[in-house]
Amino acid sequence: MSLCKHCVSGVRHEGTAEGKFEKIGGVDTYVATPTVDYPKDKVLLFLPDIFGAQLINAQLLADDFARNGFKTIVVDYFEGDACPADALESGNFDLGAWFGKHGPPFARPLLDKVIAALKESGVTSFATTGYCYGGRLGFDLAFEGISSVTVTAHPSLLQIPADLEKYKETKVPLLINSCTVDSQFPLEAQAKADEILGDGKFAPGYKREYWDGCTHGFAVRGNLDDPKVKAGKEGAFKASVEFLIKYF
Repeated sequence: MSLCKHCVSGVRHEGTAEGKFEKIGGVDTYVATPTVDYPKDKVLLFLPDIFGAQLINAQLLADDFARNGFKTIVVDYFEGDACPADALESGNFDLGAWFGKHGPPFARPLLDKVIAALKESGVTSFATTGYCYGGRLGFDLAFEGISSVTVTAHPSLLQIPADLEKYKETKVPLLINSCTVDSQFPLEAQAKADEILGDGKFAPGYKREYWDGCTHGFAVRGNLDDPKVKAGKEGAFKASVEFLIKYF
């Protein structure tokens, strides 16, 4: 499994984060808490791409989920060594060397520490929203019955069709936000997902959204000056919230 050039490209978004960083299970996390009443036994785990919890884009998205009533935790499973935000503009980053230190086998124990600590604090139900790299971890949590709903946008590192066939054995509703240009989850993989899980074949619930004219990374790092990308980014978020409201 490997990542692609589009995993290290995009635009840094503007805005002021409203959440805060805190330690959960000894791991740095960005915590976005709803200002309205919300179920204290539920948490949305935001599983970021290789830019991690420190990227303002991820924090703003987490804030948006909190604004819609979901307590959202962005886990820093790269321990402060995520791909630097400057690489968005420069593209100057040794992705291979970084991935060798921060592949899913290294990130997962940190994610597990956060989940364990949240369970100890009374959380009994988890949903995931995984972007790029985070999509792999979201699938794994569903496979293991840890999460109860999976949302992903342009997932990376999946084995197709094996992971889709394996997903069919879970009881975890799945939303995939897909796009036109995506070497990690290309059109063929999208069609295979529909073939395996669509048309009512997956009883727990399956939906795939397709955002025309968008490229891998659009839901987090897309250029919002491009009308199609802006529509895709905002549409993917809206679809994600609606799916979570329905199933979580």
